[in-house]
Amino acid sequence: MKFWQALVWTEPEQLVPLAQFAEELGFHGVFNADHAVFPEEVKAPYPYAADGKPPMTPDAPYPDCWVSIAFMAAATQKLHFTTSIYVLPLRNPFEVAKATGSLDIFSGGRFALGIGAGWMEDEFEIYDVPFKARGKRMDDMIDVMHKLWQGGMVEHDGPVFQFPRLCINPAPGHKVPIIVGGNNEAALRRAAFRGDGWIGAGNHPDEVPAILERLRELRREAGRGDEPFETIVGLTTPPDVPTLQRLEEAGMTSAVNLPFAFALGKRSSLDEKKRFMEDYEKRIMRPMAAQGQ
Repeated sequence: MKFWQALVWTEPEQLVPLAQFAEELGFHGVFNADHAVFPEEVKAPYPYAADGKPPMTPDAPYPDCWVSIAFMAAATQKLHFTTSIYVLPLRNPFEVAKATGSLDIFSGGRFALGIGAGWMEDEFEIYDVPFKARGKRMDDMIDVMHKLWQGGMVEHDGPVFQFPRLCINPAPGHKVPIIVGGNNEAALRRAAFRGDGWIGAGNHPDEVPAILERLRELRREAGRGDEPFETIVGLTTPPDVPTLQRLEEAGMTSAVNLPFAFALGKRSSLDEKKRFMEDYEKRIMRPMAAQGQ
């Protein structure tokens, strides 16, 4: 099993040293998160909380995903990076393809694009992007980016985007891996049919096997059952080795250490975060590695 450290809501000045420490401890990767803007008053209900209240607040740090990953990638050699998640349909596919293609090149293939349809309708209103059409827009954006990443002159005549022959340069020359987030059927289907993996939004261990089985069913339906597929799952219960072993047997490929804000409070020192990561490596990662030998 692989292990990721969530860097969501982490103080920006701590991101690079934490990425370096994650690599030192043997974490497979780290991920940040995205909100383009954050309204003073959020009207949209948060879909992953029973009371509809989002866990994030306007003062939560959301540095630009691509700039922060570029800094962390430049300071590491083996660590992988993704986003959990990037609100793709808010954006322009040319800009996203250019930025993420460059990240793939400069990181030596250590980046995967974690995307989601987004839940905060307020953001879409601010960006003047139709919220109800975000799924259709997102799917067409994936097609556009797949073409642009391959390199050379390409054209597109999709349901949302149409353009004559053009290119981005440099292009990675291959598709950047896409990890799709979200727990609903539409998100699972998009991950299975169009993605290279799925990333959860925080799941109870008891519900994970059914989600993994549904993803397998959908991938077989898509004719992609034999292709590699990542499942990055953060749990809503305290981590323990027996639970992770059971979920690994069910097909889960990656576990996530809690965001520091959940474990240590809204703000914590760099040293406190490092001790928290060390404890996870000692209690979880090391025994899991020993079991896998």
